[in-house]
Amino acid sequence: MAAAAGTSRPKTSPKSIKFLFGGLAGMGATVFVQPLDLVKNRMQLSGQGSKAREYKTSFHAVGSILRNEGVRGIYTGLSAGLLRQATYTTTRLGIYTVLFERMSKADGTPPNFFMKALIGMTAGATGAFVGTPAEVALIRMTADGRLPPDQRRGYTNVFNALIRITREEGVTTLWRGCIPTMARAVVVNAAQLASYSQSKQGLLDTGYFRDDILCHFCASMISGLVTTAASMPVDIVKTRIQNMRMIDGKPEYKNGLDVLVKVIRNEGFFSLWKGFTPYYARLGPHTVLTFIFLEQMNKFYKIYFLDS
Repeated sequence: MAAAAGTSRPKTSPKSIKFLFGGLAGMGATVFVQPLDLVKNRMQLSGQGSKAREYKTSFHAVGSILRNEGVRGIYTGLSAGLLRQATYTTTRLGIYTVLFERMSKADGTPPNFFMKALIGMTAGATGAFVGTPAEVALIRMTADGRLPPDQRRGYTNVFNALIRITREEGVTTLWRGCIPTMARAVVVNAAQLASYSQSKQGLLDTGYFRDDILCHFCASMISGLVTTAASMPVDIVKTRIQNMRMIDGKPEYKNGLDVLVKVIRNEGFFSLWKGFTPYYARLGPHTVLTFIFLEQMNKFYKIYFLDS
């Protein structure tokens, strides 16, 4: 009887709470990093094709946006960013947490690194499919300000964007770039979720860290760096496809491979990492804030609902 009790799993929050906390954590982080997401998207679209680059550096991009669009301009697309987190992050973190617990042993021993990566990729691909419509709206809204006034789409908010895209281009356009978006999510989640768990575990094993905010911060920054380096080429493919227009009745790009070939040929190989600084500056803090919010919500839920 005692042995059976010793191997019983500790009480955890319901699956619905895991999904809710995942989404809220991502949305809370987005409020802080939306300006960096805007700069990252603008940098990735700068110099598209054979055009001269609009922005020399991230700071140049920020200055240009503030000068031409005002302070409110740096928060363009916030509604789409929040909806993206409410759909994508809710799904991926919820699925990751559930699968992580399923794959953990009865004594609480977590799954190994490769299983963490597999869980992360599964969660990321599923979340990306669910979140692609909001992603399309986000890319278009953040890109709008760089266009001449007569070429801007002028979406007023994410719901206006989704309705107009459906009405003007068809409902399937909401899932344009779904494959590269899912591919990016597979890379991001394999790197981010697995490297976060592994980094946190490694830091705790050193004996110099406790399971607190400092440990979560350090693990998140390590995770963000790994994720940025691994996912940028796929991210630029996703951004270009979701923002593309029809030219003489034909799309600018045939597929993701066509994007890669044209970027390398016209802009150089290292343009695949164009916008590395704002990408990491956005992904690093977003990773930090998301996991800190998530860990704190789980902690308080455990104190007030599970242990009471």
